[in-house]
Amino acid sequence: MELGITMEPKVMILLGSASDINIAEKALDALEKLKIPYDIRVASAHRTHQKVKNIVSQATEKGTEVFMGIAGLSAHLPGIIAANTYKPVIGVPVDVKLGGMDALFATVQMPLGAPVATVGVDRGENAAILAAQIIGIHDANVKERLSLMRKDFFTRVKEDEDKLLDRLQGEYYSPPSWKKDEKMDDPDETSTIRNENPPKVAVVSGSYSDMKVAKKTTMFLDKLNISHESAVVSPIRSPDKFEKFLDINRDAELFIAISGLSAHVTGAVVAHTEKPVLGVPCSMRLDGLDALLSMVNMPPGVPVATTGIDAGGNAAILAVEMLAIGDDFIKEELLDFKGHINCKW
Repeated sequence: MELGITMEPKVMILLGSASDINIAEKALDALEKLKIPYDIRVASAHRTHQKVKNIVSQATEKGTEVFMGIAGLSAHLPGIIAANTYKPVIGVPVDVKLGGMDALFATVQMPLGAPVATVGVDRGENAAILAAQIIGIHDANVKERLSLMRKDFFTRVKEDEDKLLDRLQGEYYSPPSWKKDEKMDDPDETSTIRNENPPKVAVVSGSYSDMKVAKKTTMFLDKLNISHESAVVSPIRSPDKFEKFLDINRDAELFIAISGLSAHVTGAVVAHTEKPVLGVPCSMRLDGLDALLSMVNMPPGVPVATTGIDAGGNAAILAVEMLAIGDDFIKEELLDFKGHINCKW
């Protein structure tokens, strides 16, 4: 950005406390690299409730596209933001006590109609990347810069691997001859199949036991008139079929992955696309905590916008909030829906 030129922020970051700045700086570094205008404020959901409301209302009116709430302890800040805007809200739980689990649960377990796209504890960089993915749905320049950043992550992993392997001195260490030919695949170059009428949203469930949540997700997409394709396929039991579904629907604007247990579905989807991936953990075992924790705590560079356990409805609403940024028709449908939402659904 040239000096002297001001731009309205596309991303508004709110900190529950100035002590959260170390987490925020991870997000700021990524937003700077991606050249996305942002603003940052400090406002507490509990101590300065009206300030939060004023910031969110004004920013929504002025064109902010994505909000980010960073908070620890009883982290209600992202939820209060979501209560006052129809724009997508990303929540970053902070490890102040209890390993950040208190903040994680407070952030992710939102009631129907006010979803928060939750990333892992202290993952400010993933929140920024997710914000870029959302903006990239309708902004080709941001999408291209994000793609370059993702390739940079691949390069760094390769460099780390080379440094590690250079230290190996074992007598029987035998690297294969084809190892030097490894590269990051481009799905558009390697695929020969494509959906000629791509859906707005592709929904994939890992098991038929997830179907109750999946049906709730697609029901809400139907109510909001959002085109979608869905499938039940496991990346563990049917990897080829899984990749084929993703390949056919790679032109979808975003993906919703629904899974219980160790939630490999979301990780597998993220590995195959640069589009936003929304995750819905299912309560098959351990009340869904295993799925939640394995879904939300992704490594840097590959965020999953995680909703609450079994919260298929909120995943659909969150998807529509993302799509509405660049589409006035979807925005009107969303506002009408939120104005009449029945909390008994």
